[in-house]
Amino acid sequence: MSEITRRLPAEWEPHQATLLAFPHNGNDWPGKYEVIKWAFIELIRKVAEFERVLLIVKNDEQQQKVTTMLEQAHANTKQVKFIQQNTNRSWMRDSGPIVVQRSDGKREALQFRFNGWAKYPNHRLDWQVPSAVAKSLKFPVTEVCYQGRPVVLEGGAIEVNGRGTMITTEECLLDQKTQVRNPDFTKEDYAAIFKEYLGVSNVIWLGDGIEGDDTHGHVDDICRFVNPTTVVACVEPNKKDVNHRRLARNLERLKSARLEDGSKLNVVEMPMPGRLDFEDLRLP
Repeated sequence: MSEITRRLPAEWEPHQATLLAFPHNGNDWPGKYEVIKWAFIELIRKVAEFERVLLIVKNDEQQQKVTTMLEQAHANTKQVKFIQQNTNRSWMRDSGPIVVQRSDGKREALQFRFNGWAKYPNHRLDWQVPSAVAKSLKFPVTEVCYQGRPVVLEGGAIEVNGRGTMITTEECLLDQKTQVRNPDFTKEDYAAIFKEYLGVSNVIWLGDGIEGDDTHGHVDDICRFVNPTTVVACVEPNKKDVNHRRLARNLERLKSARLEDGSKLNVVEMPMPGRLDFEDLRLP
């Protein structure tokens, strides 16, 4: 019997549903929580026009409140499937399961360890999210370990083209002093993990992320695949901005990088939006 392999599909590939978690931690939205709830309702309403929404809610009480809000917004509630699971916060891209396709035709939910971006202490409820989602979808769930250790990783830290190439940053995964994910892990360690669990054979390492990103270097802020051979990369035209040099260095790496087949990337530059601060903090 041949060994079963895994592959993380690109985001533009066909999928069955969008996973969201309805916010209930007002501390994540200082001064904006009431507005944010209705923003989520509108997002759910829009997505439900085209596909199913898997919506995590804290408990039955929140489910009833959200259902009422969706009905008030004239959303197609038949397209919304609720999953009751208490969480610390609502960032499903980072704490939710990473679902891969297997060579035997089945799908599998991967449970990487979420540690609050190595910044926030309240994250243990989010550990249960991948298994709760997998149970609802009847997918097998696998905890990702390497050399006997659970592997810390967020979905926003990686970007794939679905054919074997991944982009990530050294700031997020290799920094051993600030917001440390996996102490002492090397590029070679990550390459082994990404190959076994995500089907990645080629890793492109960028340097730093942008100022103000409290995740400490997530790649999804600065660079995204839009097809298997093309990336959109952020650039900062203002030479006095700290992000100018960071993004320029990343752009150089992208232009010299190779895809899994040895060909060059098609790199499309996109200017950063203007600076925005909130309570003396720069927003990413």
